[in-house]
Amino acid sequence: MQSRYAGAMIAGTAAVIGAFGLGTTPTFGQTRAYRAPRTADGKPNLNGIWQAINEANWDIETHAAAPGPVTALGAAAAVLPGPGIVEGGPIPYQPAAAAKKKENFEKRLTLDPEVKCYLPGVPRANYMPSPFQIIQTQKYIMMVYTFARAVRTIYMDDHKEAPADSWMGWSNGHWEGETLVVDNTGFNDQTWFDRAGNFHSDALHVVERYTAMSPDHLLYEATIEDPNVFTRPWKMSMPIYRRLEKNAQIMEFRCVEFVEELMYGHLRKPPSK
Repeated sequence: MQSRYAGAMIAGTAAVIGAFGLGTTPTFGQTRAYRAPRTADGKPNLNGIWQAINEANWDIETHAAAPGPVTALGAAAAVLPGPGIVEGGPIPYQPAAAAKKKENFEKRLTLDPEVKCYLPGVPRANYMPSPFQIIQTQKYIMMVYTFARAVRTIYMDDHKEAPADSWMGWSNGHWEGETLVVDNTGFNDQTWFDRAGNFHSDALHVVERYTAMSPDHLLYEATIEDPNVFTRPWKMSMPIYRRLEKNAQIMEFRCVEFVEELMYGHLRKPPSK
């Protein structure tokens, strides 16, 4: 009886695969590149509220489930497993940088910039577990993030060098067909890529590509280059999804006040007797 049932299941599965053409080479014309709606100046319209749905903020590389750094919080602080968003194998750290990454992980509870409510940097801001908004004009594109009230301005025609290093860097953008390309420089070394201690120096250079793949999702790609930390450039990629709730919005998350005791509590003057 079991073998007959299993045979029927296999046959049914094969029929479904055949019906949907899975595992077969599509014929010419079956797939067509998506063309996004246009803004008034004829560029792809990326306006909206977006959010990544993955586990990259825990670790951008493939990782298993693991206990968190605070034992008392149990499963509430545990690391969710994830396939990672890094392409082509492990991040190519230089030997000394690999040792620093390991130290960062061991001390992540106190060293992770997220714990201190520092601005998340690029690309991390795009895959933190909270939404961000793209506001698009002809000369500028603004990205507004929930975490730490971070904001980026992408200069579309007035391209300049970064006037100073900063957490979010300096962004110059241009269009390549359906893709928004953003060249980011001028970073400080105070941000990480994730909670696992993956890091960079102030020589970080990030080239992002945002491509609309459907009305409600973007393909995000970022090429990372930092000659002080990595042996070669490397790439991450992931989908980013539109928030479709009718009341979707960027809400205020002023985390600075949540870390004042952590960072400055030891400076408090003891009460007089």
